[in-house]
Amino acid sequence: MSKPLAQIRMRDPFIVETASRYYLYGTTDENLWGGPATGFDYYTSVDFESWDGPFPAFRPPAGFWSDTQYWAPEVHEYRGGWYMLATFATSNPAAKVRGTAVLRADSPTGPFEPYSDGPVTPRELPCLDGTLYVDDLVNPWIVYSRGAEGSPTAPGIANGEMYARQLSPDLREAAGEPILLFKSSSAPWSRPLWFPPGVEPPEELGLAKDPLFTDGAFLVGSGAGPLHLMWSAFGEEGYAIGVATSATGSIDGPWTQREVPLWAKNGGHGMILRRTDGQDLLVFHSPNETPNERVFTAKVTITEEGIQLADSPLI
Repeated sequence: MSKPLAQIRMRDPFIVETASRYYLYGTTDENLWGGPATGFDYYTSVDFESWDGPFPAFRPPAGFWSDTQYWAPEVHEYRGGWYMLATFATSNPAAKVRGTAVLRADSPTGPFEPYSDGPVTPRELPCLDGTLYVDDLVNPWIVYSRGAEGSPTAPGIANGEMYARQLSPDLREAAGEPILLFKSSSAPWSRPLWFPPGVEPPEELGLAKDPLFTDGAFLVGSGAGPLHLMWSAFGEEGYAIGVATSATGSIDGPWTQREVPLWAKNGGHGMILRRTDGQDLLVFHSPNETPNERVFTAKVTITEEGIQLADSPLI
């Protein structure tokens, strides 16, 4: 049965447009914070109004290294294939730590199969939400967060960090050392995560006390000029989306934070869909409470100065 986006329960939505249709991916496991993971699903639409699904995009094969916390899949067409970058974790403290790994398929419908040998983010530290960025020299990069989340072998940190790391041309492995882009505290609007009285965060996350977050990175350029990096943290009104800008257009910055969030109220982990009809859309989930998350979009404009919401944002 077809549904509009606002009726699809999903975190971390990511939409791809092809010549004939749209594909929607996201965090879709019923138990997304802990317990056995199922995989990733997708929805599809020809008109952006009615979406069919869910259909399976990835199911872990026997012996797959990760068994929990399948988060934030994003899909890119690259060099004749389709690549999914997604966050994976394991309940085995002796195995690979939480990080972003790469899957591959011949079609946006999958089935996506393991491609990298575990995470392409640093294996000694818990990382999450890797996004793919290809620079002007056609070098692929992964931009990812060292968030407040911890692991059995590495505790969470109090001030989340955003990193970039060059990948091999085939996306199968890392090809450089991590570069620190900025910390959450560099944004004037970033505030510590808090929980209401009587509510405790899932133990599986291993959070630092009252942490500042970084997660949900996505990069977009305005042409030959500056490079903009959207990312999420918590602000005065809950989960939010901010924008940092590299005026040089270089991935290593320096990065300047926008003074106020792009989206401020209880919604986040956004991406930009640059539709072929010329309309740029911010795609994100709201609210941030499980299991009430739904997929929303907002019209935006992208200029050298940054990313701006349109006058009538929600569609």
